[in-house]
Amino acid sequence: MCRDAATPKRGAPVCFVKHVQSGSVLANQAGATMTEIIGAVKRVSEIIGEIAQASAEQSGGIDQIALAVSQMDAVTQQSAALVEQASAAAQSLESQAESLRLSVAVFRVAEQASGEPA
Repeated sequence: MCRDAATPKRGAPVCFVKHVQSGSVLANQAGATMTEIIGAVKRVSEIIGEIAQASAEQSGGIDQIALAVSQMDAVTQQSAALVEQASAAAQSLESQAESLRLSVAVFRVAEQASGEPA
């Protein structure tokens, strides 16, 4: 309590003023603390916003990578199909060449005296 309260006429108002001043100081301190808290909350909110933006950008990058991998897979499958077609064509040509060789083998070409075909 207030020491000045023992004096009947002057003590009570002085004590009241001291309490009001003390309360005012505490209110100012509380206000400053609240301002600091509000600033900290704003900073946290900004950081969360930055994290959300970075996550969205990262997600977009992952989507692009997935699309590129999908396209590479499609091209690889097309290449494999073309290799199979080329192999089949090579086998067909080999078979046709052998058939043609056998067909031509029945013919004899007269050689000239020099040993070259006519």
